[in-house]
Amino acid sequence: MRELIVEADGGSRGNPGPAGYGAVVVDAETGRTLAERAEYLGTATNNVAEYRGLLAGLRAAHELDPAARVHVRMDSKLVVEQMSGRWKIKHPDLRPLASEASRVLSPSRVTYEWIPRERNKHADRLANEAMDAGARGERWSASASTAELDTVAERAREQVLDTVAEAEAEAAAAADAGTAPGAGAASGPGSSGTGSATAHRAEADVRAARNVASAGTGPTAGAGAAGAAAPATGARPAGSTASTADARAMGSTVPAADARAAGSAAPAAEVRAAVSVTSAGAPPPDLGAPATFVLLRHGETPLTPHKRFSGSGGSDPSLSDVGRHQAGRVAAALAARGTVQAVVSSPLARCRETARIVADRLGLEVRIEDGLRETDFGAWEGLTFGEVRERYPRDMDAWLASEEAGPTGGGESFAEVTRRVAAARDRLAVEYAGRTVLLVSHVTPVKTLVRLALGAPSAALFRMELSAASLSAVAYYADGNASVRLFNDTSHLR
Repeated sequence: MRELIVEADGGSRGNPGPAGYGAVVVDAETGRTLAERAEYLGTATNNVAEYRGLLAGLRAAHELDPAARVHVRMDSKLVVEQMSGRWKIKHPDLRPLASEASRVLSPSRVTYEWIPRERNKHADRLANEAMDAGARGERWSASASTAELDTVAERAREQVLDTVAEAEAEAAAAADAGTAPGAGAASGPGSSGTGSATAHRAEADVRAARNVASAGTGPTAGAGAAGAAAPATGARPAGSTASTADARAMGSTVPAADARAAGSAAPAAEVRAAVSVTSAGAPPPDLGAPATFVLLRHGETPLTPHKRFSGSGGSDPSLSDVGRHQAGRVAAALAARGTVQAVVSSPLARCRETARIVADRLGLEVRIEDGLRETDFGAWEGLTFGEVRERYPRDMDAWLASEEAGPTGGGESFAEVTRRVAAARDRLAVEYAGRTVLLVSHVTPVKTLVRLALGAPSAALFRMELSAASLSAVAYYADGNASVRLFNDTSHLR
């Protein structure tokens, strides 16, 4: 019996807000993409959009082969657990969608698996393409979609980064071999210098690989270029296009239909070519000006003074009068500095409102980046720390002890948030290389960016104070290094 894989996703920019879904059907044996589906839904919630994506994927699989076995992979824990029968479906808007999904194919031939968001990029990009098309008053078109090419490009870049890590390990080993006592170090009398030369070559390899990883692996490379890195969750900027030439530009020789099979040898060959040039004596690349992220936590909401959990799964509060005043003070301070060249915001209302106040003062547009949204705190949304401690003591203890533990009710763990934020950071750092961009976000994403830049453990999140409407700043260089330049500055509010 033929086996098909359905990957589906849905999103809402506001929850509820402008929503869309994406779904991909893949041949399980060959990894080839067989069908893509995406649609703008108008105003809907994240959960409704995710269920609509599931429905579209199942229907596409049924059209391809009504008798096939289907394995569904989604990053929505809610949908996977409910469709697997382990969680009850309580919300009235979801029950009919789940019932409809169960009738598309025989439940005995459909299995479900939860996967992390970073493994669901193709469907995620399709959903964002649909939402972007809806924002332009258009319908999503499969012929204009670049979701698969973008996914191939990002996977190629990830492989190059893996190569960087391997090269770094080899460089360290070579350095040890060249400088250890009795190992034939170049400084010894009559030494051939073999160990030292090996170390220098390995270091050159690392520099070259980093250069390829940061600036030369595909259609997302090169800040300011046409088709530069896609916005937050993978959708390209409005009006940008891509073709098979984009895939070739990143070093891939496979057609778009073979995206799943691309892994691939081409990007690795690109690294080897760069390594060869650098090892032959070329100077290390000029890293140029960094991408500078000015990190702004949104202004106060009615929940902020009470220190209630307010994430991406709750009521999505707007700014209070105090919060709007704070945003105005930030706008004035940044306008006086005159350094911000772009504004990127979390999709949640409090950030979008803060970003709009600042952007209007600076004469800039606001771009939405889903990767900057706050943690989904599950059943803890709206509660104080003390209330959570009283109601869910074991879950709270586990959450405080491990970054892999999530809040009660299917919320996001810090590890999940870190992966999401890091992926957004990498895309934005490439796109805004040499520029200063304001990222309007929340407590956890801002602290996570600072923690990662410092190389600090996850426990550091609990040791940082981040005030409403505070400013922090991190600079990212092309070699992968980062520099924290400011943290929790509130001088503009005094």
